[in-house]
Amino acid sequence: MQTRKCRLIWNAFGLLLICAAFSCGNLSAAASERDHLEINSQTLEDKIRGGLLGQLLGNLNGLPHEFKYLEQPGDVRIYTPALPEGARTDDDTDIEWVYVCAMEKSDTLFIPPAQIAHLWKSHINDHIWCANRYARSLMDIGIDPPLTGYIAFNPWADFNISGQFLCESFGLVAPGMPQSAARLGLHYVRVGIEGEPAQTTQMFTTMIAMAFVTDDINEILDAGLKAIDQRSEITTIVRDVLLWHREHPADWRATRARIQKKYAIHGGGMRDNNGYELNTAGTIAALLYGGGDFVETLRVAFNFGWDCDNNAATAATIIGVIKGHAWMQNQGWDIKDRYRNTTRANMPEDETITRFGNRLIRIAERLIVENRGHVLTADGQKTYLIKTQTPANSEPLCDPGEKLERLKVQFAPKIRALLHQYEDEIALARAAYMAVCLDLAEEFRLTYPDQWKKAAASLGKQTLIKVLYNTATPAGARLQSRMRAAGVNRP
Repeated sequence: MQTRKCRLIWNAFGLLLICAAFSCGNLSAAASERDHLEINSQTLEDKIRGGLLGQLLGNLNGLPHEFKYLEQPGDVRIYTPALPEGARTDDDTDIEWVYVCAMEKSDTLFIPPAQIAHLWKSHINDHIWCANRYARSLMDIGIDPPLTGYIAFNPWADFNISGQFLCESFGLVAPGMPQSAARLGLHYVRVGIEGEPAQTTQMFTTMIAMAFVTDDINEILDAGLKAIDQRSEITTIVRDVLLWHREHPADWRATRARIQKKYAIHGGGMRDNNGYELNTAGTIAALLYGGGDFVETLRVAFNFGWDCDNNAATAATIIGVIKGHAWMQNQGWDIKDRYRNTTRANMPEDETITRFGNRLIRIAERLIVENRGHVLTADGQKTYLIKTQTPANSEPLCDPGEKLERLKVQFAPKIRALLHQYEDEIALARAAYMAVCLDLAEEFRLTYPDQWKKAAASLGKQTLIKVLYNTATPAGARLQSRMRAAGVNRP
């Protein structure tokens, strides 16, 4: 069907279309008020590539500053974005890369949990830390996502930043579709987190998706707020930073000091250097003090410190979408078109930034169509008619105590069955681990003493237990205590 005929049909139904004749990085804010967005393929592709390049620059240019500025901010005064040797794999992008490649080949955008576990076992075995390292170890005893990211089973899951630094690609493939972006992001990041960190996933994927619609940072931040459960601490964090920015619009150091005073309150532990509180605040502050300027946004992100490469990557994805790839190329930055695989087994060794972007573009087209959008072609020109969405919270917070009780009811019969698989060491280890986590160990120890003894011994042999006893979080300490009580000691 020709484009003109398509448009006549759409107009007959009273749909308002948005002209795509805008320059990169200067989209009409009116788009967010319409239920369809028309955008030509060159503009859409330029923005996806711009977001990806921004993410890579923020991540890799931010690594030299990672964990360098903790008690005091950094003092980076001059910064020029560059990737003279090209990009390389790092956990800010390479876990998403594994998913993106699998999604491109798959029949579904939402890869089933068992297949996600298979992807991890095939490709993601090292260069992972904290919640992701723990999740990978859980998979070794047969616990699949999303259980690997449940607070009950993963002692990093309640504060780790995997929810934000593994989410950007899912915003890039959902232009103007923030709810789809959030749902897609949640599906994959819940491998390692839930709770408050999952609220950051919804916020940042929404903000990236909305950067295709408006270049106004305040509108993008407002959209992000609408994607969060209003009871969430993330809501408070964002509003705090907005307030402190208004009070100190020209003094980012003052805002950083306020953030540190309120949120670095964990006795000098990891959460005072890392975690969703500080990193969410740092990302929002970088966007506000960056004022839409790409270089300044990254400079501020670096200077805020903490785990700043993650914050810079997320903020730069948003600004990269706004600016677009063509604008970035015109800056004269030294960037080689290469994405070196240094971390992910059994993945392409000849990837380029361009090819990574191609994968995202193909997935975006698929998501547009699955979301009842259309791809129109006339005179060799491809145009996307996107059914836009309003930002909204897709996954509210739940009470951890109530969820724990539901998990006990759900898994007690399964644990009982596993305890009777005498010859299956992994099944026995899984039974013992889940019983301890769900506070059912004593019940099963008394009811099935012989089976429990064998299950506890099987669990003690697993790498997971070494990982647990090296977990320096309050939740980790509590779980270690319960393991010792159940007879599973440090290896």
